[in-house]
Amino acid sequence: MQIAPSCSLLHVPIDLDLETDLDPDVKSWLAFSVQKIGELATLGGVLAEGWEEAADVLAASAGAAVACETSPNVHNANVAKRMAAIDDSMRRRRSSFARRAEVQRARFGLPTFPSTTIGSFPQMAEVRNARAAHARGTMSDAQYEQFLKEETARAVRWQEDIGLDVLVHGEFERNDMVQYFGEQLSGFAFTKHGWVQSYGSRCVRPPILFGDISRPKPMAVEWWRYAQSLTKKPLKAMLTGPVTILNWSFVRDDIPRSEACRQIALAIRDEVIDLERSGAMMIQIDEAALREGLPLRKSQWKTYLGWAVDSFRICSSGVADETQIHTDMCYSEFNDIIDAIAAMDALDRDVAVKDATA
Repeated sequence: MQIAPSCSLLHVPIDLDLETDLDPDVKSWLAFSVQKIGELATLGGVLAEGWEEAADVLAASAGAAVACETSPNVHNANVAKRMAAIDDSMRRRRSSFARRAEVQRARFGLPTFPSTTIGSFPQMAEVRNARAAHARGTMSDAQYEQFLKEETARAVRWQEDIGLDVLVHGEFERNDMVQYFGEQLSGFAFTKHGWVQSYGSRCVRPPILFGDISRPKPMAVEWWRYAQSLTKKPLKAMLTGPVTILNWSFVRDDIPRSEACRQIALAIRDEVIDLERSGAMMIQIDEAALREGLPLRKSQWKTYLGWAVDSFRICSSGVADETQIHTDMCYSEFNDIIDAIAAMDALDRDVAVKDATA
């Protein structure tokens, strides 16, 4: 008899034993490629020699599963209370699109076709080298922050020089659009060596979403405040949306993905509201991976798009009529989901079409 994995292990990190900094409890709940092959070997031994030969290994596995089910690091009563309190008012802007557009035209006084950028600027070798030096400890926190401020100021000045109407800060402080926010949210863990192939030769280290998600403190407010202080033009605040954070993470399987996504949406909603209170007039919530998460079976698309759009609206609908919500999408053929994009109710949908027919 032969046994094998049910699918390729290409998109699973290689060896959990390399992760010496992971929380021991979280680590005990995980299996990477080497560990999965070890589990197959254990099952092979059971089939060949009986359950008794693997009793200790199986008991440890069962104990880890029970610990995960009952861990306070996984289950947060405050998050459960907030989830239960979600209602339709949290899914709707206060006024219709037409009314908001009228109010915002008066507020911003922008031309009919205002110019802006997608948000993130290229992170050249200087930025990558500075980040690496900071990670090694050869660049202090103060030095690194000053470097990032100088890069941000340079990006703002360049946008003013070329005459853009709405500016961005360039996102030089961000290592990755998902990792940056995941590192600031409770319920995520991160690896040092958990690289997997994204596409082509590009590899990423997806966050591990293991528990209920909450936001301990503001994540992007201070960088937006600094960048906005450099210009009198409106400067967009940039966030990654809940669907993209979910789809580009390893996600717990003890609750539906829809529930995990709404938990992230509540955390992003808090950030959106704090940005507005700080003076941000335009807030972009990127959903680059919205279409990427479509199930393989078309019969399941409606359900997925239903909770994906719902999550976006939860995180974006807590602001006043005067505040613009933007989104950005990419890597997609959008014809199939154009109705869902409209249902997100974002004023400005900066859709970057790649290999699309229209």
